[in-house]
Amino acid sequence: MNEPIRFHLDERISPRVAVALRQRGIDVTTTREAGLAELDDPFHLRFATSEKRVIVTKDADFLRMATTIANHPGIVSCRRTTLSLRGLIEGLILIHGVLTPEEMSGHIEYL
Repeated sequence: MNEPIRFHLDERISPRVAVALRQRGIDVTTTREAGLAELDDPFHLRFATSEKRVIVTKDADFLRMATTIANHPGIVSCRRTTLSLRGLIEGLILIHGVLTPEEMSGHIEYL
């Protein structure tokens, strides 16, 4: 059986998202917990890649990096200003439930 997706939330994603996902048994780290606060995006990408975690971000820089780096664990882009906190959480739960890490590898999902 495949391992489930694991997420890494960048610093612009509310820590309440991590709390909600953990309540549902989903493995998630935050920027602060990983000791990445104030570090540039390439550090976040290296961390996520080494930990095999899909990055959840509102930052367009990750989308630009993804065009030059095909070997990333996946990115969930939540740049829509109309996306509520609840909508973000539900979207991540859905992604976790239907996609595998292999399917997310090198892929971008937009919420």
